[in-house]
Amino acid sequence: MHGSFAGLLIHDETGYHFHYDGDYLATEKPVPVSLTLPLSGKSFHSLTMFPFFDGLIPEGWLLDIAEKSWKLDARDRMGLLLVCCKDTIGAVSVIPQIEGS
Repeated sequence: MHGSFAGLLIHDETGYHFHYDGDYLATEKPVPVSLTLPLSGKSFHSLTMFPFFDGLIPEGWLLDIAEKSWKLDARDRMGLLLVCCKDTIGAVSVIPQIEGS
């Protein structure tokens, strides 16, 4: 969020999980990534991709290009998010976590 690590989005066999980083919450004026994901120390859970993050994924012809270029399935929302949303127009970027960090 604005270049600061705000939280972690995880996709596993039970769905999608998002939780804010404790250090981010402790900053002077933390800002939520979305109104639907208010600042909280608790984790959020959803069976499908959270609408805010899903809305970052391109649509139409740009989605077609991403699917063909990276050989991704349109149903692989996490894969599309990780590939297409490292440098978004808004305040939020989605960056893959490096193994071991």
